Amino acid sequence: MSFRTSYATAFGAAFLLAGCSFASESLWPSLTGDEAGSGEQVQIAQAPSEAQSEPTLGPVAAPARPPALGTTNFTPPAITDAQPTGTFVGRKVTQMRQELRSLQAKIVDRNRRLQEIRNATTSNSQRYHGTMAAITTRLQLGTTPGNPVLVRQWNEAQIELDRLMSDIAAMNSLANEVTADSSMSSYLLESSRAAYGLSGAIDEDHRQLAILEDETNRTVVLIDRLLNELSEDVSRQTAYVANERANLTTLSLAVKNGELYGASLINRAYASAAPIGSTPPPVAAAPIASSSSALGNRTPLAVIRFSRPDVPYQSMLYTAMSKALERRPQAQFDLVAVAPNQGTPAQVALAQNKSRRHAEHVLRTLTEMGLPPSRVNLRSTTSTAANTNEVHIYVR
Repeated sequence: MSFRTSYATAFGAAFLLAGCSFASESLWPSLTGDEAGSGEQVQIAQAPSEAQSEPTLGPVAAPARPPALGTTNFTPPAITDAQPTGTFVGRKVTQMRQELRSLQAKIVDRNRRLQEIRNATTSNSQRYHGTMAAITTRLQLGTTPGNPVLVRQWNEAQIELDRLMSDIAAMNSLANEVTADSSMSSYLLESSRAAYGLSGAIDEDHRQLAILEDETNRTVVLIDRLLNELSEDVSRQTAYVANERANLTTLSLAVKNGELYGASLINRAYASAAPIGSTPPPVAAAPIASSSSALGNRTPLAVIRFSRPDVPYQSMLYTAMSKALERRPQAQFDLVAVAPNQGTPAQVALAQNKSRRHAEHVLRTLTEMGLPPSRVNLRSTTSTAANTNEVHIYVR
């Protein structure tokens, strides 16, 4: 989904049921510029290279390196076997244990496919860059317009880039399947917790339930990490292939004319654009920041309150981010997970873990919407003013 899409929804609207609020702030300064110079002519001295009798060749321009893929090998935790107790609750535990085994078998298959896609992507990237290097080297040395050898190599590079797009599609398909697994793991976790309230259980049933809950929770965390890494890989590879498409288009003109031009002007414009003068310096990230340092007195662009399950924040978040990026296309964002600082230290620690998971979900949503993860600074804090887990988004 592109951030350039315009929405008619008014910027700053609030979620009443979802617990989301959005605030506007003075983000966009007025810009002024000096008038053009007086037109005075300046004599430019001859460059040293112009005085040489023979031309010199500069270094060959190498294509941009492909983004690094994730390296995690996702192996589910082992499941503890137990003897049936014969009670109704014991049969439920046995059933949920079998369902968890089935889910973990799917995760093993998803991990195998992920490693295969990564290996294929690496091989395709290497072949693509080898072909691009051969073309740019020949163009740097000089060649005839429309050289058939370069035309053939350009076609090969386009095929390799198409294969990279196929790899991205395979990653997206895998991410959809892992999302379904995530829903199943959450269901199993809630079922294991609800089983404590069933009557007719013995002490052994509750002991097995506690073990099953811990193993299910570890599986939930593993699936979340798998989803996060997949989302980051897809985002980076999509941006990289889009840039290389533009470079390949520019290179086709170079092959046609027999002259090397360089990277696409579209990519160069994004790479060399000057930072916004009024943008405050980024705040150094910390694993867990204090409430004052993480929140300060800044007005958040968006506040998402997770007061109930399945908060539908995506639509309003997209509208707010779209408006912000329309006004400041190069804006960076702070994504702060806020946990209520209430209760015992153990309760605060559990709230912090849950708020971090909410923030990771919001970050994954922003990545799927098209925002590069490199433009988001993820942070965590606690607040005595918060009554429930919140995620704050600030523009910097």
